Amino acid sequence: MEKLKILFLCTGNSCRSQMAEGWTRHLKTDLIEPYSAGVEPHGIDPRAVKAMAEVGIDISQHRSKDVSEVEQIDFDYVVTVCDRAHESCPFFPAKTKVMHVGFDDPPRLAAGSSSEEEIMAHYRRVRDEIRTFVEKLPSVLSDE
Repeated sequence: MEKLKILFLCTGNSCRSQMAEGWTRHLKTDLIEPYSAGVEPHGIDPRAVKAMAEVGIDISQHRSKDVSEVEQIDFDYVVTVCDRAHESCPFFPAKTKVMHVGFDDPPRLAAGSSSEEEIMAHYRRVRDEIRTFVEKLPSVLSDE
């Protein structure tokens, strides 16, 4: 069976989409070929790298990519993981199904935090929520 090709799309491709790609590579490599990209990429968030490393997943070699860098790939699904990416999702061929699964933005949540531990708690929560979603793949994919 051919693997499903899934693009996790976010605004900056710095945190949530990177975590989703990392989890999918770790948990579903036999079923899914994951990618991530952003509509306005701006580099990998070091705290996302740290949060994933805490659970044994190394995304330190990932890089933030613009969606145009992966547009030649024939995706089965595009999963938007933030509202802004969903609203500005580029056009994909008719075969590609677009699905929105929004996750909170850890940097935004952490903005008022007073300590690094408090900041990392937001990253860990979102990391774990993304894992829960990825664990259910591909059965939770819809045909929106």
